[in-house]
Amino acid sequence: MFDIQTKIGLKKGNPDAFKEVFRVLYPRLKGYCKLFISNESQVEDIIQESFLKLWEKRDSIQTEKSVESFVFVIVRNRCLNYLKKKKLEEGKIGLETMDVVELQYLYQLDFTEKEEKSLEEMLIESFQKAVEELPGKMKEVFTRCKIEGEKQKEVAGELGISLKMVEKHISKAKQQIRKKLISQYPALILLITILID
Repeated sequence: MFDIQTKIGLKKGNPDAFKEVFRVLYPRLKGYCKLFISNESQVEDIIQESFLKLWEKRDSIQTEKSVESFVFVIVRNRCLNYLKKKKLEEGKIGLETMDVVELQYLYQLDFTEKEEKSLEEMLIESFQKAVEELPGKMKEVFTRCKIEGEKQKEVAGELGISLKMVEKHISKAKQQIRKKLISQYPALILLITILID
């Protein structure tokens, strides 16, 4: 996505190169985070912290590798840390239920490996495809409420359906998406369960 000059500039600490990376990746990263985290301020915090981390770690960037993959790994790990902490605080998931092997795999993937970029991109693409395959009304409700961040009450009013029906559409959509993703990535069942819920 980024040319070699931009990568070299970023690695050397060029502010213009950093701004270009931020400009291009910000909307993609925000959309990625909002797939899993509905809290707008938390999403912004994660993105800002991730770009700060990118700036701090710019010396370790390999110009022949993908910058976006580098950043997506940072964002993904921060999302996972936030979601895991939230689930534990809410008592919805116990440490004894976590598959240590899966967590180690997710947290230790090297962003310099080709597999890492493929994993991130394939998971996002599969999620988007699963959303596209949802029935019409269900897809619209899920997209507007969970991806675009609209309030359920407002969506219900505009579509002329009850709030309960909106919640039902979202619940069924999550079930279908989870089933689809787990069938494709059985080894990532923990990650998928945390992110979709």
